[in-house]
Amino acid sequence: MATFSIENFGCRATKADAASLRHGLLAVGLTPTADHASADVVVLNTCTVTAAADSQARDMVRKIHRANPAARIVVTGCYAQRAPEELAALEGVTWVVGNSHQAKIPRAIREFLSLSTALLRVGAAADFVPLEQLGDGLSLARSPANILTGDIFAETAIPLAPAAFLRDDRTRPILKIQDGCNNRCSYCVIPFVRGRSRSLPPDAVVEQARKLAEAGAQEIVLSGINLGSYGRDLTPRTELAGIVRRILAEADIARLRFSSIEPQDITEDFVSLVAGSERVARHYHVPLQSGSDRILRRMRRWYRAEHYAERITLIRRLLPDAAIGADVIVGFPGELDEDFEATAAFIERLPFTYLHVFPFSPRPGTELAASGNLVPSDVVRERARALRSLGADKATAFRISQAGRTLRALTLRRQGDVWTEAITGNYLKLCVPGRHPANEWHDVCVTT
Repeated sequence: MATFSIENFGCRATKADAASLRHGLLAVGLTPTADHASADVVVLNTCTVTAAADSQARDMVRKIHRANPAARIVVTGCYAQRAPEELAALEGVTWVVGNSHQAKIPRAIREFLSLSTALLRVGAAADFVPLEQLGDGLSLARSPANILTGDIFAETAIPLAPAAFLRDDRTRPILKIQDGCNNRCSYCVIPFVRGRSRSLPPDAVVEQARKLAEAGAQEIVLSGINLGSYGRDLTPRTELAGIVRRILAEADIARLRFSSIEPQDITEDFVSLVAGSERVARHYHVPLQSGSDRILRRMRRWYRAEHYAERITLIRRLLPDAAIGADVIVGFPGELDEDFEATAAFIERLPFTYLHVFPFSPRPGTELAASGNLVPSDVVRERARALRSLGADKATAFRISQAGRTLRALTLRRQGDVWTEAITGNYLKLCVPGRHPANEWHDVCVTT
């Protein structure tokens, strides 16, 4: 039986895509392995949000090919959609599949393996399967690598994940209910590799949530590229708060959590919904990017610093113990010392509990792809270090504020000899004494 492994990069949306790929491959008869060095097929699901993400994917291709020269390496995801020729040129890659055609991968691999087995039985070479034998231009020729991409803006739906995955991924499964983005931030390549914003229909969302709950999932993470825009493309138009209310009413799930939500989508109604239910995690991740209005304008963000501050203050007022995280970009082209100082001061005064800090990375195809006025790399590194230190201080202060409380926490897979990691609704990682299976609830006292 042919084996496969998957290496995933990037956000929760790519993790959801990787889960669908995994279970699509299971459904066509392949056997999973965690060992790339022994797998017959290795699928890399890539990110392209930064140049570092691209570099990590290329390095992983080289590493896998060195360890397992016979493996058929299939590269998919956002980098594959953006620059398929770059990836196809790497030694060891047999197939590059964009996000536009990702759902075809399991069938293509199944047909390739079936045909190659038939060829071996008659003594023919199995190094190449003619395109016409696979149909739809799908082939797993070893060299040169085949490329299969299409117009991502033509995508109008989100494929449903195979039912099999609902039985297996029970520890905090990610349910992707939205994909794509209609915003055009000047630095962001994601709309060009994910397409227009589109939503899973409400009935399908509720049905998926029900199946996950029936399979034993205790927490579901609702995700999307721009999650707060959920439902605006549907007829009749709906909204994220509406689908959350339906899940709570119609699916027996213990806890819901959200991925990133843009500040303009943080409304009093939505925060009140979270505050009014013990079944929704008290956790908001709200991208900031900069605390300087001048830089926010250059980024083409849809808010200004004080508008953002109002939303964070609203969360803290209604949810005093909530985790509040943010993404911040440092070294944006033209960022002056006073812009950075404004960002640092802004973060300092708001009740964040953690930060994700990213040095600016020019992305091909974006408005700033060839921008001049770049901040010197040593200045960018120092600014990133300063904000990461500030974020660490914020995280420590939040943990201290929660010390002595007993919180409900869900066990994860990570364990030590005498402890098991668990996560609370407000995003604290705790250690439960003893070794326990994942996906169990425990009441745990927070310590510093």
